[in-house]
Amino acid sequence: MTNLEQQAILALSLMAAYADGGKDAAERDQIKRIADGLAPQAAFDLPGLLQDVLLKRRAMATEAAALKSAETRQLAYEMAVCVCDADGVRSEAENAFLQQLASALDLDSSHTNAFAESADALAEVPLNTVPLPPVATVNAQALDKSIVNYAVLNGALELLPQSLASMAILPLQMKMVYAIGKAHGYELDREHIKDFAATLGIGLTGQYVEQMGRKLIGGLFGKIGGGLLGGLGSAATGAAFSFATTYALGKVAQQYYGNGRNIDAAQLKQVFAQMFSQGKQLQSQYTAQIEQQAQKIDVGQIIDMVKKQ
Repeated sequence: MTNLEQQAILALSLMAAYADGGKDAAERDQIKRIADGLAPQAAFDLPGLLQDVLLKRRAMATEAAALKSAETRQLAYEMAVCVCDADGVRSEAENAFLQQLASALDLDSSHTNAFAESADALAEVPLNTVPLPPVATVNAQALDKSIVNYAVLNGALELLPQSLASMAILPLQMKMVYAIGKAHGYELDREHIKDFAATLGIGLTGQYVEQMGRKLIGGLFGKIGGGLLGGLGSAATGAAFSFATTYALGKVAQQYYGNGRNIDAAQLKQVFAQMFSQGKQLQSQYTAQIEQQAQKIDVGQIIDMVKKQ
């Protein structure tokens, strides 16, 4: 994949992130931090690309025309769908954007509709698909083990090139926080969990953009839709990041709900930073387990897998 194609796919993904016009200052700041963080790995001006998108100096038709193969056009559409679905049900503006994009990319509607339906189903997996025991005494050891298991699974998903594999990380994180809240006597909904994650600086849309941007720039799409080809160093870095993010999110939730939600935003961010650093160090102990897990994941059955967690 050429640098021009990488730029075009990322430009279309960023357009998708802002398609609903509803991004607040915190989300915009997060996406800017992501662009700045990925910039040293990119062979082009990624922060400048973000600025071009925000100022509407990039046109959808121009970016679509830069994608010459059916595979790169399909990848661009899939990433845009997942960006729009990352934080929940798509808005009318996002649906309109995706329809325009599919037309600009000259994609077959049967393929685009099938993928969009899968992405929607993944985004809408209920939080309570697995029966949880009634609250009695909180089992801290069981919660610790569950957090690590979620972190390992999300690290494994980061190793896979498919768009839906990256998107599955988000509902799994939400289910983990839901289960932690439930264990401490709190019945959480999606909006609460999204707000909780955003308080920590890890908004869902930004997370997905970062995951796919890292894969794209790192060369993980050496053969689109294939196995783990090329960019293995970048993939390992991504796995460590997703492991650490999930681990930190779980540990902060454990403290927050375990303390009766009596921790303010500044303290939460401080604890998250500490737990994220701890998670990065801990990840090396689970590298082999993460790689083994990645080999077992059937992306074709990923919705059912998320439901069972």
